[in-house]
Amino acid sequence: MLRIDLEKQSLLLLREGGTELSYPVSTALNGAGECFGSGCTPRGRHQVRLKLGAGCPLNSVFVGRHPTGEIYTPELAAAQPERDWILTRILWLTGVESGFNRGGSVDSLRRFIYIHGTPDTEPMGTPRSHGCIRMRNGDLIELFDQVEAGIPVEIVEGR
Repeated sequence: MLRIDLEKQSLLLLREGGTELSYPVSTALNGAGECFGSGCTPRGRHQVRLKLGAGCPLNSVFVGRHPTGEIYTPELAAAQPERDWILTRILWLTGVESGFNRGGSVDSLRRFIYIHGTPDTEPMGTPRSHGCIRMRNGDLIELFDQVEAGIPVEIVEGR
């Protein structure tokens, strides 16, 4: 199971017997929330619906969940400062709680909520995303290789 703690800005990979891996993350600047268009990170029980980007090079750029063939560089970022960079890998989340994070205007899958890589210049441990869970690219590759589609994901506001 993956547990994302919005208060601690952390992601834990939990296996029987305890925590296996722990990573700093960056969740939504707008805080927690489930509504479409809110720019918030949804709470509650989810699962990884799809794993995208296996085998892509570090810093591969994704648009619409597809690699563009670009590799992120500071020069590319300077030339396109308006882009929200989705890099390296994508773990696409789907909510499993009908009416809370699944279905209608609160559907995490339709909101395109991902765990994804971000430029190394972006801070971790600080909410800065548009709703997704951002990770360091190297951390994301390590996590990606440890999980399968269907793994449960719990997003909490602290415990």
